[in-house]
Amino acid sequence: MNFLPVLRNLVSAYQAFERYSAPHIAAMGLTMTQFDVIATLGNQLPMTCKDLGEKTLVTKGTLTGVLERLEAKGLILRETNSEDARSQLIGLTTAGQSLFEKVFPEHLEYLNGAFKKLSSNELKQLEESLRLLKDAFKS
Repeated sequence: MNFLPVLRNLVSAYQAFERYSAPHIAAMGLTMTQFDVIATLGNQLPMTCKDLGEKTLVTKGTLTGVLERLEAKGLILRETNSEDARSQLIGLTTAGQSLFEKVFPEHLEYLNGAFKKLSSNELKQLEESLRLLKDAFKS
């Protein structure tokens, strides 16, 4: 079980990321999941709920509630998919796009405060290591 230290560090890294990122997103009036959806839909054509779930890695059950809250805030719009009436296309409203244009670059700059502590080489190595780990879990 020589993978346990890797697993422990992976979980600890994610928890540290959450502790760093979540308060900044909350200060902008969003949850992490809402931010993920807004960031994914920003500057994109509307997409199906299935595509949105795959791009955000949010479970379908969680995504439904998040979309309902974002729709209630007037940030997203759902419309029937003309190519498949059984599904809906989800996109940002004008207000949602404006929010994206404000919060996305602001949060990237905030995250840069942490990531700039790593060299370009370290970032590249980390990216490759995480890709290898992700690929190890594919069946």
